[in-house]
Amino acid sequence: MDKKSIIFLAISIIILVVMLYFVGIDDVINALKIADLRLIALAIACQLFTFLLYTLRWKSLNSIANLEASTLKLLPMMLVGLAVNNITPSGRGGGEPVRAYLLSREKDYPMEETFAAVVADRALDTFPFVVLAVLTIIGMTLSFNFSPALLALMVVAVIAIVLLLFILIYMCVNPNFGKRVDGWIIGLVRRFYKKNSDELEEKIHGAIKGFQDTMNMVIRNKKVLYYALPLSFIIWIFEILRVYCVFMAFGASVSPIVIGEVFILASLAGMIPLLPGGLGAVDGIMIIFYTAAGITASISAGATVIERLISFWMPTILGMVILPYYGSSVLDKISFGSDSKEIPEDSEDD
Repeated sequence: MDKKSIIFLAISIIILVVMLYFVGIDDVINALKIADLRLIALAIACQLFTFLLYTLRWKSLNSIANLEASTLKLLPMMLVGLAVNNITPSGRGGGEPVRAYLLSREKDYPMEETFAAVVADRALDTFPFVVLAVLTIIGMTLSFNFSPALLALMVVAVIAIVLLLFILIYMCVNPNFGKRVDGWIIGLVRRFYKKNSDELEEKIHGAIKGFQDTMNMVIRNKKVLYYALPLSFIIWIFEILRVYCVFMAFGASVSPIVIGEVFILASLAGMIPLLPGGLGAVDGIMIIFYTAAGITASISAGATVIERLISFWMPTILGMVILPYYGSSVLDKISFGSDSKEIPEDSEDD
């Protein structure tokens, strides 16, 4: 883990401690004492099952793109990717390039192809998220007194996600638009790398072409519509079920719909590229809105702490434990469009 990631995690932990202080640490501890461990165990089981579902979806997209790899090979890569997403601000690109790089190195596949499959995998999360986010904004607008500014911010965030996804898909299905994007990227390269940029431009052309071909193959395959996309909705259902189990463990009387609405809203806040995994922003929003929904502040805080231990810290710790197996320098060697063959074989031992 690099120094920046450590600093981000430290800041996030401080923010969480400050929030707990204002809620009342003693009250939170007392709430934790009454938690039903069986329901906590069920929430952990939901999270573990979610890891498997994520892996199966990624595997299905890999098979469409002729990138064969077993579930046992992909699962640890998935956990490493989740961990990297959690320890870096989302603005850095997160764990997706890490997953693509690990698969390309493990199976000797071109990086642009593995990266395209990973982007398609991540894009599939966007469809159910946008549907749930729109329903959440409508539902919570009726349930809570949102300020016009906050409501506008949420609407803009959802629209931005939809536009980004549309541009990505359109670039892959429309060759002319893809060429314009290619030209725009090359223009940036020439502006910042005026000397010896020919080789880099060749790599960018090859990477974008490979990315478009792989994404086209994935998008046009019916297996995405009949298997991968429904799997995305099932994943979100289990995500919400995990949160609901945690609150039930504390004896909270709250509707699963309210649980889902607050969770989606918190997930939207977690996309702000300031803190790793949205830590701090996610926790704060969950505590505030669950309290506003009628749950006591101590139970809201206690349940949120446990939920984030399961959803944030568990994959982070698992991924960091697995990372040394692939080589501690993995994060430094990722370069989109670079050929994985150029990396020395002994890099696993770094």
